[in-house]
Amino acid sequence: MMNRFEGGSGKEARLRYLDGDFQILTPGSHVICAMTGRPIMVDELKYWSVDRQEAYVDAAASLEAEKRAGNLPNQRR
Repeated sequence: MMNRFEGGSGKEARLRYLDGDFQILTPGSHVICAMTGRPIMVDELKYWSVDRQEAYVDAAASLEAEKRAGNLPNQRR
């Protein structure tokens, strides 16, 4: 079965993260979570930062990245 990211099976993709979407720069099957180091299948990717151009495996990893960056309301830097 072919997926929509042909030619990238097993390889890490390079993406440009946009508001509500992403652009595939280099085809691949997955990207790596910036917080956990875990692979994320491109067709399952839901969380990323446009500002930092990072992908996250889940909402918790995304929240931790926002905390690390000091981007939460009422957070001291």
